[in-house]
Amino acid sequence: MAHADDDWASTNRAAGTIDVGSRWVFDPTTGTSSPALSGTATSSTAVDPNQYMADTHCRSDGPDTKDPGCDALECPATTPGGDEGTPVIWKEAPKAITNPGWTDWIPVSGPTCLYDAQPENVLANIAARILNDFRQLPINPGNLEAQPFPHTLKGGPTNFYATAGEQGFDVTILGQTVHLTATPASYTYTYGDGTALGPTPGAGYSIPQTEWLTNDTRTSHIYTETGNYQAALTTSFTGTYSVNNGPPLPINGTLDLTTPAKTIQVWKTERALVADTCQENPNSWGCPGAESAR
Repeated sequence: MAHADDDWASTNRAAGTIDVGSRWVFDPTTGTSSPALSGTATSSTAVDPNQYMADTHCRSDGPDTKDPGCDALECPATTPGGDEGTPVIWKEAPKAITNPGWTDWIPVSGPTCLYDAQPENVLANIAARILNDFRQLPINPGNLEAQPFPHTLKGGPTNFYATAGEQGFDVTILGQTVHLTATPASYTYTYGDGTALGPTPGAGYSIPQTEWLTNDTRTSHIYTETGNYQAALTTSFTGTYSVNNGPPLPINGTLDLTTPAKTIQVWKTERALVADTCQENPNSWGCPGAESAR
């Protein structure tokens, strides 16, 4: 069965992280893995061929050889009076091997510190609560932008787009340093007139003013009646988390955040022949001093 090669493993061990690419990431909550988020789309029926472990003996080059990085690695307590951490090396082996031997396990990350009386269980303990912690993060939902705004015209395409971006957070969970990443995955646009778009992966984009009301983008909307409408955007965030610089693991669930409603004023246009300019007669039809028709 194919593995990551030694060069890949040694490179990522030195970096303290794993380049997931189109590889698989392990979810200790279910005991299964899934394709990495940044990888090539893979069938949902595919199965990760690997199993994972944290080697508390820090062995990387042989069954009796301790990684020198572990001797140099300090794992001081993270809280007053707390326990020191344990250096570990993260490894993987094929699931096809029921009881992997030493030569079957390949180092993929570390050495790094784990702070737990039973370090081998720390991932499962964190995984049991990670979705709740993810949903408590102060994630910025971004803004719903409209062009033109605040006034637009009946019958013309109004361009909407989202500004939410990927966000990272460093927190402490069960004494471990955990890095969480929140990534916008889909968007639902609610236009306020009873219609909506989404969920869609399209965040939309800003267009030049010369294209307002003429360029019908994928996230544009055409209002068919005049009036004031409350438009809003709901962004669905997916997440990953990494424990003590370990492999990035997917969070099994999403966080949906909705922006405050934005008032879109839809006007209609009328044409008329006038004798004076607005400078000559501010109260002339269509001038600021006259009552505007909507």
